[in-house]
Amino acid sequence: MLSLIGTYECKVDAKGRLMMPSALKKQLAKELQEGFVVKRSVFNSCLELWPMSEWEVMMKKLNGLNRFVKKNVDFIRKFTAGVKLVEADASGRLLIPKDLIAFASITKDIVLTSGGNIIEIWDAVGYEEAVSNEDGDFAALAEEVMGNQNDVPDGLS
Repeated sequence: MLSLIGTYECKVDAKGRLMMPSALKKQLAKELQEGFVVKRSVFNSCLELWPMSEWEVMMKKLNGLNRFVKKNVDFIRKFTAGVKLVEADASGRLLIPKDLIAFASITKDIVLTSGGNIIEIWDAVGYEEAVSNEDGDFAALAEEVMGNQNDVPDGLS
């Protein structure tokens, strides 16, 4: 499983192409050959760029859902709404489809940020709003999400 690192500012040209930063290209050397899936984020007004290998893992999970349960079918439909395959061109650029650019309100300046095994693609203004501390206390959120983790690294006690 991938573990991507970094947040990068870059630009989208008038045709919707973005040049992936070199540090991210190095992390995704194999994935650049295999292609990506780009989709709407479930929780935010941004896009998610899934390396094909990671997308296939997710599709195994979705394909394991019982399609005779309505909420499963509804979830699959909404989760995969607007999904597109994208590949890097000879110059290493990715073409983001117009409908997804509109969904994420992407203008010229964007932020690519690692989300573990995927990359989020944000309009720069939207990203700053999302990470600003105006929506709440990050310390309280960190405690709520991670505070009950009792995992102790190997060899430490």
